[in-house]
Amino acid sequence: MNNRSLGSLLTSGPSGILVRAIIVVALLFLFLVGVSTLEAGIKALGSDFQQGLLENVDNPLAGLFAGILATVLVQSSSVTTSTLVGLVGSGTMTVEAAVPMIMGANIGTTITNTLASLGHARKSEEFRRAFTAATMHDFFNIIAVAVFFPLELMTGFLTKLSERLAELVGVSGVGGGKMSSPIKDAVKAPVGWLEDRLESVIDSEALLGSLLLLIGISLIFAALAALSQNMRTLIAGRIETAMNTAVARGGGVVGLFTGLFVTMGVQSSSITTSIVVPLVGSGVLTVRNAFPITLGANIGTTMTALIASLAVDLRVGLVIALHHVLFNLIAVSVLYPIPWFRNAPVYLAGRLAEVATRHRALVGVYVAGVFVILPLAGIVVLR
Repeated sequence: MNNRSLGSLLTSGPSGILVRAIIVVALLFLFLVGVSTLEAGIKALGSDFQQGLLENVDNPLAGLFAGILATVLVQSSSVTTSTLVGLVGSGTMTVEAAVPMIMGANIGTTITNTLASLGHARKSEEFRRAFTAATMHDFFNIIAVAVFFPLELMTGFLTKLSERLAELVGVSGVGGGKMSSPIKDAVKAPVGWLEDRLESVIDSEALLGSLLLLIGISLIFAALAALSQNMRTLIAGRIETAMNTAVARGGGVVGLFTGLFVTMGVQSSSITTSIVVPLVGSGVLTVRNAFPITLGANIGTTMTALIASLAVDLRVGLVIALHHVLFNLIAVSVLYPIPWFRNAPVYLAGRLAEVATRHRALVGVYVAGVFVILPLAGIVVLR
């Protein structure tokens, strides 16, 4: 069977849908195995490693910067948040230490759509629209963190709400009890087999832990990348149709739900927003119609952390996953209905795009400064 006929099998007809569904389930299982392997590696590295890791993120602002930088490096907030769920679920990191990093991941993930706008750099008007569509996501997430980060530090309201919600869904005793489920048991089986095989040939606990850690992160990254690509291939045509339908109906709520469901489908907000940016650049979508789709993507991307929490040992892993959901959900629910907060990201992005269109070199300064230099300097100064 040639590649063309194979591609046709995977994208058309009931058999194609069934094959894709099987692939999705397999990739989700591989993703959970990666989270569990990461957890096993952290435990194998011992208390000294865990203590050192906690000391490096004990400053909340440093944790925020670390979340931004980590997400920029892996180009995926899903990888960052899934890793954090694994760290918290293994008892290596506290919820309090992970919260700033979760918020930082929300900012770091916006670099992907900003880079996507550079594809329109040769045509000034297209670039202005595309860069506006990209950076309004940056500005909204920065504003959301600026509002809710200090509130969370002062009151811990999101953490308390996450703990309460975890109890309501049947996970009581979130302070440190163990979770048990058939899914977790199924995931642990291959991880236990892998750990036994490695222990038979490796004497060093440090080497064993490092190897498991590397394998776990690699599986998370590979599974999410393959899952996103698989789902994008399956519903590629439907994504643009859904977005155009949202515009035709002309409602912000419709746009929000479109971004939410598309992102849940492809398991990547970067894919959703990177599709929105060219559509705005080419004039298919207006900036204001694209904005709620982007915010819906912010909420949809939190599904990955919830899935990751199914594979961890400690119940606090679910708490930090719910924290990610609630932060994005509350940020959109509270800020979007307020005219100033709804208009500010679009206005600021438009002004920045006008400057960037006239002085293209400033785009590199903006990207490097906001997403690399500032977070790196913050981590170094605050450690």
